[in-house]
Amino acid sequence: MKTTLTTLFLIAFLTLTAQTKSVKTSPPLSKALPAEVGMSQERIDRIDAMLQNAIQENQVPGVVALIARNGKIVYHKAHGSANEKGEKLDENSIFRIASQTKAITSTAVMMLWEEGRFRMDDPISKYIPEFGEAQILDTFIETDSTYTTKPAEAQITIRDLITHTSGLGYGVIDGDERFKKIYAKAGITDLFTTENISIEESVKKLAKLPLHHNPGEKFTYSEGLDVLGYFIEVVSGMPFDEFLRKRIFDPLGMNDTWFYLPKEKHDRLVAVQHKKDGKWKNYPVTFYDTDYPKKGAKRFFSGGAGLSSTAKDYATFLQMYLNNGELNGKRILSRTTVQSLMGNQTEEKFGEGKKHYGLAFGVVTEEGQDAGGEGSEGTFDWGGYFSTQYFADPKEKIIGVLMKQTQGNTGSQTSWKFRQMVFAAVDD
Repeated sequence: MKTTLTTLFLIAFLTLTAQTKSVKTSPPLSKALPAEVGMSQERIDRIDAMLQNAIQENQVPGVVALIARNGKIVYHKAHGSANEKGEKLDENSIFRIASQTKAITSTAVMMLWEEGRFRMDDPISKYIPEFGEAQILDTFIETDSTYTTKPAEAQITIRDLITHTSGLGYGVIDGDERFKKIYAKAGITDLFTTENISIEESVKKLAKLPLHHNPGEKFTYSEGLDVLGYFIEVVSGMPFDEFLRKRIFDPLGMNDTWFYLPKEKHDRLVAVQHKKDGKWKNYPVTFYDTDYPKKGAKRFFSGGAGLSSTAKDYATFLQMYLNNGELNGKRILSRTTVQSLMGNQTEEKFGEGKKHYGLAFGVVTEEGQDAGGEGSEGTFDWGGYFSTQYFADPKEKIIGVLMKQTQGNTGSQTSWKFRQMVFAAVDD
């Protein structure tokens, strides 16, 4: 009898916490002509020509671009090659989106927050005890990477982790050489890996290390979203990848977004390329293997950088936000939660006035809007380590996604041109 009651309780609990239906039903993204949504075909043709010219001028090996307005895709094309063999890119090619993973992880965190599982200013040590009492780096000895610490004035909160104000660093890409060495010596796994390690194992190592500064004091880009990936597992009782699949990807129809690609999708993964002697070559194995989405142990679900996706899948995720948290009758987040997500959570700690940082995105301010080329006030954006980028303008209902897979300085000007020219294509 007890077992039956427990089973019924679990079923009821899972039903309550499953993705909810919405009284609002916004349709999935579909195609339309630019003029139907107040955009200029001629000006979109300019964008197409710009991207083709960039490939001809050897700025990039290939690119997939998508533009949508009012829930309608008005441009979605692939140009150039997917690898050094010269195989053609396809609109549905899959790209490593790296830090674009962060907004998805943040969304998952806020879904659990909506369920009353925690408060944003709870200390993370309440859920991951290994974080204990926060310590700040005091002295550092170069010869052996040993160090001393001093107690922090505050403890790391969930809000600190999601806004990159926790004081944690980013290991191999950290701006402070001391932290690169400390993280390497401690065996912290950064970004992505083919090694046999879980986010739980890596986060528990990270929890013992010193901070750059007092929590909440500064904006320091960090592994905070990796910590929150494990936090999601602790709070939800579900593996992080499974939570994203059941609660976000399946409800939104994001069938090509994965930490590790199913075998049938392997041939759609674009190679990371770099310039060598003026020619595009596949990027070699360095501190990571670029084939991590399809090989290795496949256990490290990085909340800060691990996902791969397509332009359309990511545009679908952004459209949910433009719809204030709903798509196709599925309520991912409340409109009131989206409002908080877009609010200024970091005050003057982020940028120079043209943007602030919310709970998932960089957000254009009035000053940024007036400077031009960035979109309306409230436009939210970010990008990824392999030269992917996105932006979405809630006022104009415009989405732009630009997917590339490059490393190193390529001389490409496609990023700023694409964004600037998309907003210049408004014609209503």
